[in-house]
Amino acid sequence: MATKTHRVLPGFGLALGYTLVYLSILILLPLGGMVLKASELGFGQIMDIALGERSLAAFRVTFGASLLAAAVNAFFGLIVAWILVRYSFPGKRFVDALVDLPFALPTAVAGITLATLYAGNGWLGQYIEPLGFKIAYTPSGIVVALIFITLPFVVRTLQPVIEDIEMEVEEAAATLGASRWQTFSRVIFPSIFPALLTGFALAFSRALGEYGSVIFIAGNLPLISEITPLLIISKLEQYDVLGATALAVVMLVLSFILLLTVNMLQWWTANRYKNNEPLELAAAKAAGGVS
Repeated sequence: MATKTHRVLPGFGLALGYTLVYLSILILLPLGGMVLKASELGFGQIMDIALGERSLAAFRVTFGASLLAAAVNAFFGLIVAWILVRYSFPGKRFVDALVDLPFALPTAVAGITLATLYAGNGWLGQYIEPLGFKIAYTPSGIVVALIFITLPFVVRTLQPVIEDIEMEVEEAAATLGASRWQTFSRVIFPSIFPALLTGFALAFSRALGEYGSVIFIAGNLPLISEITPLLIISKLEQYDVLGATALAVVMLVLSFILLLTVNMLQWWTANRYKNNEPLELAAAKAAGGVS
């Protein structure tokens, strides 16, 4: 006699209904309202606004700085996560808590602090600028602010994945004669790459919408260091609601395309390694012990 499976949560239909209603109210309605408002202009007018010189420059700065900041944190965030998981050292808990500081710190405070630090008369700026590296009030300052804001997304995404990789696998590969690079590239990296892509996507999406920390260090010069969120705010301050909405819709579409691309790549890598060989066998192959 078949026994009925007991589920803690309600049935699929009810749970799915709650999910769809919640997501509709929280996400679909605001986005739909924005698209509907922008549709008052017509496609041609929206493109004229989006392809304007100032708009294009703001898009380049916003997306370029976000991609660069996410890429930098993908590299250094992996190192930070690896150190926090694999090694014990004095002050480890302090360093681990320090990673979450950008989450707790108001973005405006972060922006003011970074601008003060890297300004020409700041603690670091007074030494950096004479060497030809101007950070404050330039696009470089935007990248620095975004790196500061998005680091936790990469580190916290990678940490649990690295914790799941047993150290015995690395030791087995070393015992079989694999070099450190072979162990990392053929055993470790394939296991953490999907999580690394997830962290990159989270950092990138967070950087796209960042406003508070950027405006204090960017300089906000049109065609040079002006980000799209600031341009949208400027249009709203001029009561150009339709123009601001048009820019927001274009940015939404571009962001969706880029994030969809990253998610498809993440899905592909996750499926590729879903039924991957055991790590012990991968360690043996990394050492050349198995053909």
